[in-house]
Amino acid sequence: MGWKEAAEPVLTRMPAVQRPEGHVPFKRKLGWTGGVLVLYFFLTTVTVFGTVPVGAGGGGDAFGQFRSILAGANRSILHLGIGPIVTASIVLQLLGGANLLGLDTNDPRDQVLYQGLQKLLVLVMICLTGLPMVFLSNAILPVEQAAATTMAGIVGQANAGLAVQLLIFAQILVGGVLVLFMDEIVSKWGVGSGIGLFIVAGVSQSLVTGFFDMFGRWFAIVAGNVDFNVLTADGFARLLGPEGQLIALATTILIFTIVVYAESVRVEIPLSHARVKGARGRFPVKLIYASVLPMILVRALQANIQFLGRGLNSTVGLPGWAAQYSGGQATGGLFYYLAPIQSPGDWMWWGTGQAASMEIWQVLLRVGVDLTFMIAGGAVFAIFWVETTDMGPKATAKQIQNSGMQIPGFRQNVGVIEKVMERYIPQVTVIGGALVGLLAVLANMLGTVGGVTGTGLLLTVSITYKLYEEIAEEQLMEMHPMMRQMFGN
Repeated sequence: MGWKEAAEPVLTRMPAVQRPEGHVPFKRKLGWTGGVLVLYFFLTTVTVFGTVPVGAGGGGDAFGQFRSILAGANRSILHLGIGPIVTASIVLQLLGGANLLGLDTNDPRDQVLYQGLQKLLVLVMICLTGLPMVFLSNAILPVEQAAATTMAGIVGQANAGLAVQLLIFAQILVGGVLVLFMDEIVSKWGVGSGIGLFIVAGVSQSLVTGFFDMFGRWFAIVAGNVDFNVLTADGFARLLGPEGQLIALATTILIFTIVVYAESVRVEIPLSHARVKGARGRFPVKLIYASVLPMILVRALQANIQFLGRGLNSTVGLPGWAAQYSGGQATGGLFYYLAPIQSPGDWMWWGTGQAASMEIWQVLLRVGVDLTFMIAGGAVFAIFWVETTDMGPKATAKQIQNSGMQIPGFRQNVGVIEKVMERYIPQVTVIGGALVGLLAVLANMLGTVGGVTGTGLLLTVSITYKLYEEIAEEQLMEMHPMMRQMFGN
């Protein structure tokens, strides 16, 4: 008996959102999407009962600046955000890429097993992420004394602390499961994906707040409430930096422009219908063929590495060459060099940030490691993404063949079409993934409005652009129902 037969009784019984039986009207899709978005914002305001509030001895955010891509909100029911889903996807990507699962995503039975396995892995990742945050001796989510006192009257003084810890974990467990099913609702009944929607919602909120904060600073400068002269060299430098945020504004606009332009750069392979004369089309191979979504996997991997370092340091203690921590952040050792560049202060050794206390070679080494990790990771995960989402040359050739289309001048054969696709898709996938990784690091180094990080900004622009395309496609199918047969019901 293989693992599929042994696990099938469990995986096929995992709770799931039922798929719609027929076409879902566009207005209803918008209703489901809007409803889930409202629920998401509401849950981010529900504070976890029993934990010490931020600023009252509870420390900062466990995910730090990874929060913009992992969504959720610190100390809320959605404290873990989409982290467990992304981590589970990384595991499945690696297992699928190594062909260890033996699952055929074209087989309906294997599709059910794959979805059930993904849900099971998400639950495992929620536990692996949430348990250390609550139960470690130096817990990231420490117990509030008032909650322990209240619980002591119910379970006794000796068990009060453990009871509150279990209650805290139960709340973030429920939040992680809710995120999983909200994502599934949007994917099946709404527009786009829930993961993308939550990222856009969180980053957009930070961007709007950042823009208001920036304009408030400019108004204070014009009104003379800020003590520096922008006409001097020092004043102009401060206007460019964190106080005036001109560089952050320019970086935000530049990244937005580059991503929109890159989404429009494509190689179009001509197609013609084998039986209907005059029926022609084009298959676009975009520069960012794998989209920006693989960047979530790369950054999530970095976040898990940093979380592992903090967990090991607080439990068993790490030697100085491995990690040195101050205020919960790596300031030396191996984990310092593996930490991503998140702001200009992380690499400007002549400034006043963290890099000012480091040697120049240490800062340059950290920048080099981050660039290498993001560029190589972006290319590798883009390849995994293309292969596991049926966007590779072989899967694309089958889709073109099944639609009745062919490439003019070539035989109508799957193998021939696949060879043509292999000339473009693998190369464009690697180039696009590496480009996105480079842009993410550069945006972090220069800073962005609202401190959303370069990866968060890249994801937001790309997801919004694709959401616009999906909405346009949905509207087209609503106007012309016959188009549904071309896109697939």
